[in-house]
Amino acid sequence: MSDKERANFGSKLGIILASAGSAVGLGNIWRFPCEVGENGGAAFILVYLVCVFFLGVPVMVSEFLIGRHSHANTATAYQILAPRTPWKTVGLMGVFAGFLILSYYTVVAGWTLEYMVSATAGRLSGAKDFTRHFNEFVANPWKPVLYMTVFMLLTHAVIVRGVKDGIEKFSKVMMPMLLLIIGILVVCSFSMPGSSEGLRFLLKPDFSKITAKVVLSAMGQAFFSLSLGMGCLCTYASYFGKEANLMKTAGSVALIDTIVAVMSGFIIFPAVYSVPGLSPDAGPGLVFVTLPNVFNIAFGNIPWLGYLFSVMFYVLLVLAALTSTISLHEVATAYIHESYGISRRKGAYIVTGGCIVLGALCSLSFGVLSDFKLGGMILFDCFDFLSAKFLMPLGGMLISLFTGWYLDRRLVWEEVTNDGKLRISFFRFYIFLLRYVAPLAIGVIFVNELLRS
Repeated sequence: MSDKERANFGSKLGIILASAGSAVGLGNIWRFPCEVGENGGAAFILVYLVCVFFLGVPVMVSEFLIGRHSHANTATAYQILAPRTPWKTVGLMGVFAGFLILSYYTVVAGWTLEYMVSATAGRLSGAKDFTRHFNEFVANPWKPVLYMTVFMLLTHAVIVRGVKDGIEKFSKVMMPMLLLIIGILVVCSFSMPGSSEGLRFLLKPDFSKITAKVVLSAMGQAFFSLSLGMGCLCTYASYFGKEANLMKTAGSVALIDTIVAVMSGFIIFPAVYSVPGLSPDAGPGLVFVTLPNVFNIAFGNIPWLGYLFSVMFYVLLVLAALTSTISLHEVATAYIHESYGISRRKGAYIVTGGCIVLGALCSLSFGVLSDFKLGGMILFDCFDFLSAKFLMPLGGMLISLFTGWYLDRRLVWEEVTNDGKLRISFFRFYIFLLRYVAPLAIGVIFVNELLRS
């Protein structure tokens, strides 16, 4: 397929919103507040910001330039840039990671869809044991599979429409909606009694909280949140035009991604602190167990406001999850479509069907398949371990080494400066970060996560 036949994003805004949509997901709204709560609040956020802009952005730019220069799917990109070398394995690893993550990520996305439906129907209102409610739902033999399948079909409906009419068009609708809902929820959360304690937790750093564990957690969250090492950004960049400013686009994506993550903290922690007895370090149960209680208790005197807050929050989760599943789906779809010469529509059906099967198995691993384990883990946890603890950090480290050491420095300079049309005064610093800082930092995360597992 020639570059002329290959689809491209139609505008700079489309490039930024689609790429930001790829990065923004449940990692920002679900995982980030959990990490903040468990790692000391504002101190963790400061370390996280440093990691995003000094480690995450350089790796993101690398993925962008690999994708745009090759104008090919993630696997083929490395074959073009490094023919007849083992580097092609990095691209194949990205495709595999994207497919694997999509298979279990859609299970959690299905949970958000169920909670959105339940919130809209009023089933999350009133006194209830939400721990039991959540555990019974995920262990149900058919409900989570149904919601996961519906979510995958929503993703499929966008992908089959193509790059401009599907991914770009829906990103231009979903990302503004997501940011608008976040803004409304932040205002509502600030109005809660006790919200000042939550703001203090997020804005007043206690530097004694910064430990080696906090630094490693912040680095890991930065790479997870920016969707590095899973082929998404490289694939999207293959649809960039030559006029796209890669450095500025990466900075914009990182900024939007960080704003969404921090604003999610501004939604959740003032709300949590407004209810006596609740702890900010509730972990993964924060969104599905703690917050439904918060919505009911904090707005006890104004039930309709609690209902509205609850519905909007879970709509926000669904939108965030959908922007990510679309990008993950595109990684595998583009690979199958371009590498095997079949139509995009057929490629999308293959990816959707495969992910529904694997997703169903991951979902059932919380219930009827809970006794089936690989390496002592249920299938869902096994997929999460393989992708988040192994494939993603290893992919990020290899991308840094590939761009910093293997690629011709002239090629890298031409891509980031658009053939010299853009002035990049910190190019040498960028190369230094790629060659030494990013690989070392990611390597430390990699080893630490393996030792902790």
